[in-house]
Amino acid sequence: MGEKILEVEFEKIEDMREIFGYLDENISTIKEAFDVNMKLSDGRLEISGNAANVNLTKKLLDNLVTVISENGKIDKQSLNYSIDMVLKGNADVLKDLLNETISVSFEGKPIKPKTLGQKRYINSMRDNDIVFCIGPAGTGKTYLAIAMAVKKLKNKEISRVVLTRPAVEAGENLGFLPGDLQEKVDPYLRPIYDALYDILGFESFTRYLEKGIIEVAPLAYMRGRTLDSSFIILDEAQNTSKEQMKMFLTRMGFGSKAVITGDITQIDIPRKKESGLISIQEILKDIKSIDFIHLNKYDVVRHPLIQKIIEAYERYETEGD
Repeated sequence: MGEKILEVEFEKIEDMREIFGYLDENISTIKEAFDVNMKLSDGRLEISGNAANVNLTKKLLDNLVTVISENGKIDKQSLNYSIDMVLKGNADVLKDLLNETISVSFEGKPIKPKTLGQKRYINSMRDNDIVFCIGPAGTGKTYLAIAMAVKKLKNKEISRVVLTRPAVEAGENLGFLPGDLQEKVDPYLRPIYDALYDILGFESFTRYLEKGIIEVAPLAYMRGRTLDSSFIILDEAQNTSKEQMKMFLTRMGFGSKAVITGDITQIDIPRKKESGLISIQEILKDIKSIDFIHLNKYDVVRHPLIQKIIEAYERYETEGD
């Protein structure tokens, strides 16, 4: 294909401003990604360059207008992910993602998957009784699991939500710490509380907690229990031993679902112990209704630098080998 010049008109001037970004930083990113020239003239955007690249840029702009119509804005994550999907030939992916709403946060914000990996994760939680989600920090593993649990609770598909994580820093032996049980475990469970506050609001969460409908506890307190009609989430599962993982999985009762999340690149247990999250992938790999979802750096939905940090660590570890 040869050179091409394409004029793009926006129905709303606000869309164009959002796409351009602060000090045109988004346009600079797009130009570099697609190797095209872009300039604004009389309220119209002119794209010029290799015809194939110009066509891809137009697909990107169409996707970004859809993002704006749904979310009201474009953040760095949405922009970078949209560029990546268009370059990989998946230009329509974002439109499909935006049609998927799991729940609504306390502030009325729709909770949606932002990547293909997150969409697979959500579908897996719907379709399977036990789901393992393994991936780096910032991929929404815990937050999406809690959002799904709250949705099922509100729909009366389950009667209780149980959230747990190993308190590795305290060696799971919390008796020596000062204060009552709640004061002892709060520091280790804070990320779970934060997600619940965001989805339910403080008052609703407190009410559910007081009634025992939502329970947040360290993994050590799961032993010896059977949990019926529950949505059970084990967070930071890379810090479980094989024995702890077995103990947790055998807590499931009738009508229950379990989601296990973790990052096998951030294991804090002693090196002599094998992580239960690593061994379980081989142990349960062929059992129906159990699924393993692997997220990666492209599923990171936090600050854009997180993806670069993950890439830097991957290069460092590869060079070290």
